[in-house]
Amino acid sequence: MVEYKLPPKLAELARRFEEEGGTPVEPRLASTVVLLREPFAAYLIRRVATMAFAASMYAFPGGGVDPRDATVLPGWAGPSPADWAARLKLDEAVARSVVCAAVREVFEESGVLLAGPDAGTVVGDVSGPDWEAARRALIARELGFAEFLSRNGLVLRSDLLVPWSRWITPEFEPRRFDTYFFAALLPKGQVTRDVGGEADDTVWCAPALAADGRYKMLPPTRYTLLELAEAGDLNGVLAAAPARNPADAIRPTA
Repeated sequence: MVEYKLPPKLAELARRFEEEGGTPVEPRLASTVVLLREPFAAYLIRRVATMAFAASMYAFPGGGVDPRDATVLPGWAGPSPADWAARLKLDEAVARSVVCAAVREVFEESGVLLAGPDAGTVVGDVSGPDWEAARRALIARELGFAEFLSRNGLVLRSDLLVPWSRWITPEFEPRRFDTYFFAALLPKGQVTRDVGGEADDTVWCAPALAADGRYKMLPPTRYTLLELAEAGDLNGVLAAAPARNPADAIRPTA
């Protein structure tokens, strides 16, 4: 376990929670994806003010694991679920669900699809009306992700995800997540889209600039951007990732 010191205001909330004998809620399993592109920049969305968690904060696309992410196996390319289980130190079904959630969520929240017709190809532009209808159906949970891929003759490209870190929300928060962070390069031919819904603003920004205080964000987002800035560029991120331990949870403390 890695500990991360909370900013003063959040540290005070943590101390108050402990003094009052608060009972932490069980964190929900989640995935988030840091989309990267050249020139070196990361994609951020600002969550709408009405969101129950991280309202008005800039964050990476991501969200909770859907039960179907764990129970239905989609077409798959790249490292197998067993390989991911070893890398993330999870049961195979749980590892598969975390990877599925990452690919599903980045499509739902940015319009970028990390999938292709085979192991060596990535789908191109997915901004047309049919893709948009499917994206909305996924968000509404009217369509399962595995079914969506199958209908379109696609396989999930797990090799396009780079495991980076794992963060667990502080115990004093009423909504908690056990979140696996992945990096991914924006596929050629695809563009991010301001898809609305949970976000009211989007931005591509160099990691060093995004972490300098101009954007309101929670510690995991800011800390991740600082780490990416240290890597220097896309090649630096890819070179640094294998030495990281994405299973070792970072827990913010007072």
